[in-house]
Amino acid sequence: MIREIERRPVPGLPVLLLALATLAFVVYRLIGAVQADDGRAVIAPLILLMVLILALAGLFIVNPNEAKALILFGRYQGTVKTEGFWWANPFMTKRQISLKVRNFETSKLKVNDNHSNPIEIAAVVVWRVVETAEALFEVDDFEHYVTVQSEAAVRSLASRYPYDAHNTGEVSLSGHPMEVSRDLLTEVQERLAKAGMQVIEARISHLAYAPEIASAMLQRQQANAIIAARQKIVEGAVGMVETALEMLSSKKIIELDGERRATMVSNLLVVLCSERGTTPVVNAGSLY
Repeated sequence: MIREIERRPVPGLPVLLLALATLAFVVYRLIGAVQADDGRAVIAPLILLMVLILALAGLFIVNPNEAKALILFGRYQGTVKTEGFWWANPFMTKRQISLKVRNFETSKLKVNDNHSNPIEIAAVVVWRVVETAEALFEVDDFEHYVTVQSEAAVRSLASRYPYDAHNTGEVSLSGHPMEVSRDLLTEVQERLAKAGMQVIEARISHLAYAPEIASAMLQRQQANAIIAARQKIVEGAVGMVETALEMLSSKKIIELDGERRATMVSNLLVVLCSERGTTPVVNAGSLY
């Protein structure tokens, strides 16, 4: 594996000043040779001028959050990450690579969750290049590599978790976004590390059931919500009935046998758990 070697080349400003001084000297010699009508005296300044032009090809600029990888005759020589004006061997190829933070959103992928339900899922991955040599030479196209590996990680993540949690303590895609995001970040980082990438953030940006089962899953969610609400209502009603019977008994307002107690409990539960308002029936006769 090719590892990054950070280099600090020769500052470009002194080289540029030296090149300008050399150029002035070459012009002076050429003018002198022409005035003297000496053809041989022109050869040396021309050769020096060609060398000067070749040397100027080694000047390059590194902008903030950018780097230049130096390659000499097919061999990696190092990377310049320090911003500024520099000079290096003019025969070196200088490949520019951005070190800025980038974000990428996967397309909406149709996959099966842990319960084999078809879902649509997409994710946003925030990444940057930290190892320029690996990014340039270990993979063919590191940007395309990020795209493919991120989508593969999202598919793998969706297959390990259910869309909704049906058991207590079960981690789901919709109910535990923080845990799922951490797992996604870890998996994407493992896939991109070999290409010199650092994943800063990874999170789900779109999550939905596939259209063919969306209506059925909506009905199931509504049914679960109704059951949960009913359970809450029944728990509250039982508590209210228990409190009412205890108060009647403690204050000795009325003594009820087992049959009458059961009747009162039944009537109170009907009143408290009914969806519609109940119509009371006033008993004006004897209790028995």
